[in-house]
Amino acid sequence: MKRMKTLTSAALALLLAGCAVGPTYRQPAVATPPAFKEADGWVAARPADAIERDRWWALFRDPLLDELAPRVALSNQNVAVAVAAYAQARALVGQQRALLLPALNLTSSGNRSNIATAVTPTQRVRVDLGASWEPDVWGRLQRTVEAASANVQASAGDLATATLSAQGELVTNYLLLRQADAQRQLLETAIADYERVVTITENRYRAGVAAKTDLLQAQTQLATARADHAGLASQRAQLEHAIAVLVGEAPAAFSIARRNDWQPTVPEVPLLLPSELLQRRPDIAAAERRVAATNAQIGIARSAYFPSFTLNASSGGFGGSVAGLLASPTSVWSVGFALTQTVFNAGLVKSRVQGAEAAYEGEVARYRQTVLSALQGVEDQLVAARVLAEQEQLLTAATDASRQAQQQVLNRYRAGQVSFLEVVVAQTTALNARRALLQAQANRQVAGVALIQGLGGGW
Repeated sequence: MKRMKTLTSAALALLLAGCAVGPTYRQPAVATPPAFKEADGWVAARPADAIERDRWWALFRDPLLDELAPRVALSNQNVAVAVAAYAQARALVGQQRALLLPALNLTSSGNRSNIATAVTPTQRVRVDLGASWEPDVWGRLQRTVEAASANVQASAGDLATATLSAQGELVTNYLLLRQADAQRQLLETAIADYERVVTITENRYRAGVAAKTDLLQAQTQLATARADHAGLASQRAQLEHAIAVLVGEAPAAFSIARRNDWQPTVPEVPLLLPSELLQRRPDIAAAERRVAATNAQIGIARSAYFPSFTLNASSGGFGGSVAGLLASPTSVWSVGFALTQTVFNAGLVKSRVQGAEAAYEGEVARYRQTVLSALQGVEDQLVAARVLAEQEQLLTAATDASRQAQQQVLNRYRAGQVSFLEVVVAQTTALNARRALLQAQANRQVAGVALIQGLGGGW
C-alpha cells in the first residue's frame, strides 16, 4: 500500500505539472480596409434611428411582414436542422468533459458449480466497485474539449447564418410579392384604358373614319396586357408558396391578401466599418471558430508522441450466498496503474500531426476567404443601392413625361390628326415606363435586404 501511494502521488504530480501540448491559438490576422470603396456619398441613418438587430425587417414598415418574419426562427425546417446541429455540438462538449473525470463501475456476478466427487455444489456471489481514470497529463483531453467548445460556437454561428438567410429570403419574396401586386394593379388600370381605346377605335371604324388595322392594333394591345396580367398572377402565387414554406406551412393552408394601397419603402441603413464585419457577421464568426477547433486538433495529434497513463482501483467482496455476502463478505481490493507508449508505428503519429496542421491552414484560408467575400458583398450592394436610387429618379421623370405624351397623342388621334400607330406607341411607352419604375423600386428594396444581410443583420 505504501508503494502504491507513492506511485499514485507521483502520477498526481505529473498531472498537476502537465500542460496541453500543441500551439496556443491566436486568431488569424485579416487585413481590412479603413472604409468601404463604394460608400462615397452614402447617406446612412443615424445610430439613434437604428432598429433592433433581431427585428431588422421592421425598417420596411409593413405590419404583415413584422408578423411573418419572426416565424422563420420558430418554424422553418432548414433553421430547425441548424438548431439540431447546435444541440448535437453542445452534447459533444458534455461527452468530452466527462472524460476528464474518473469513471465508476459497479459489477456483480454469481455462479454455482460442482465436481463429480463433491457431495453438494458450491456457489459464489460477488460484488465489485471499480474506478478508472486517465489523467490528462499532456492536455489531450483538454484540447479535445477546446475543439468541441469551438465547434459549438461555430455551430451557433451556422444557426445565426441560417436564420438570417431564411429571414432575408422571406423578406425578399414578400417584397417581390407586393411588387407583383402593384404591377397587376398598374396593368388593370392600363387594361381599362385599352378597353376604352378599343371602344373609341371600334366606333371610328364603324363610322368609316378609321381603318380596320387600327381596331386590330387596339385589340392586340389589349390582349397582350391581359396576358401579362395573367403571368403576374402565376408569379405572385409562386412567391406566396415560397413564403409559406419559409414559415413552415403547407402552401395550401397559407395565403396573403392582396393590398392595393402598398407603397414601397427603402430603408436608410447605418453603415459600419469594414473591420466591424469580423464581429457582426455570423458566417465569419463560425469560420473563425473552426480555425480554433482545428488548432486544438494539432495538440490532440501531438499528444500521441507521449505516453498515456491510466489509474485503476477496485473494491468488493464475495460470499457463498447473497445473505452471506451481506452479513460477512470476504473483502478484496486492488489498486494499479498502466502506462502505454507507442514505440514504432511507421510514422503514423507524424502523418497525423502533419494532417492536422494542413487542416488548420485550410481553415485559415477559408476564414480569410469568408471575410473577403463578405467585404465584396457589402461593396456590391452599396454600389447597387446608389445606382438604383439614380435609376429611380430618372424613371420617375420618364414616367411623368410618357404619361403626358400618351394623353396628348390620344387627344390628337380623336381629332384625326395622327394615326393610331402613334397612340399604340405612346401607350406602350407610358406603360413600360411605369412598370420599369415599379421594378426599380422593388430592386432598391431587394438591394436593401441584401445590404442588411451583408452587414450581419441589423446593427
